[in-house]
Amino acid sequence: QVQLVESGGGLVQAGGSLRLSCAASGIVFSLARMGWYRQAPGKQRELVALFTTDGSTNYADSVRGRFTISRDNAKGTKGTVYLQMNSLKPEDTAVYYCYAFSVIATMDYWGKGTLVTVSS
Repeated sequence: QVQLVESGGGLVQAGGSLRLSCAASGIVFSLARMGWYRQAPGKQRELVALFTTDGSTNYADSVRGRFTISRDNAKGTKGTVYLQMNSLKPEDTAVYYCYAFSVIATMDYWGKGTLVTVSS
């Protein structure tokens, strides 16, 4: 059973930093796309950062240069995906969701989300 559990959200002032963590289990990291999406109030869920199956990364234009995705245990079935967020802006305020797509199962998996609030 795939489990994705986020932590690390909270309230921060503009210009500050936060690091989100996603504890993942039950999925083969090397055969999955894994990363982070976010959903702001009244808006659609959008991609923030993602690892592809070959280990490369994709970032939304709005966060490139400020956010960094990383992970450990990339060859196992249990590990953590991180999102380091620097120079935060009020428009980064959203619920951040950990996401995984299993190439084997051809299924999407989502965490329950963690709220990030950036005050101006």
